[in-house]
Amino acid sequence: MSKQNEQQAAPETGPAGCGTAAEPGDPKTGAEPQPAAEPEQPAAEAAAGEESEQEAGQVSLPALREQLAAAQKEAAEAKDRLLRTAAEYDNFRKRSAREQDAAFNNGVSFAVGQILNILDTLEMAARAETADENYKKGVVMTLDKAAAALSALKVEEIPAEGQPFDPNLHAAVGQAPATDETPSGQIVQVYQKGYRLDGRVIRHAAVVVAE
Repeated sequence: MSKQNEQQAAPETGPAGCGTAAEPGDPKTGAEPQPAAEPEQPAAEAAAGEESEQEAGQVSLPALREQLAAAQKEAAEAKDRLLRTAAEYDNFRKRSAREQDAAFNNGVSFAVGQILNILDTLEMAARAETADENYKKGVVMTLDKAAAALSALKVEEIPAEGQPFDPNLHAAVGQAPATDETPSGQIVQVYQKGYRLDGRVIRHAAVVVAE
């Protein structure tokens, strides 16, 4: 074989005695492979996705409105219950206060009723003639203290003498002839004083009425 034919039969080598040139992406060369191009999304599929999102938004908005209406109704009902409870409590508080006042007044009325006869006796002693001025002075001072105590308890004497007769406040125990100065129906004399507490009569005034 000739030298020319041997050269034609020898394989081609790359630089530095390497074999054939390596293609890109070959593990032996270390070159990174290029990513494959992603297929573009068809226009029809993109449009369908947008329509689905719009439909989802259209469905959720009425649901939110319904939830809001339900929450507002529940809040209104809770407010109404709270107002009713507050009104009931206020009525209960006022009723309890009235009952307590009535119980207190009943106790005061009972206590005052027990000592009125004692006051009547002291008033008779104060009007009686006596030579012992110190004795009379002591009786008058006792009556003044009793009047102050009754005033502190809001117990007041019922006006009677010279007033028109009122069966709600007075008890007629006698009659006297009417005159120009004392017309019919007017009280001309008080036998026994009457008392009341906050408008409630503890004892009617015993009076003589002109007829």
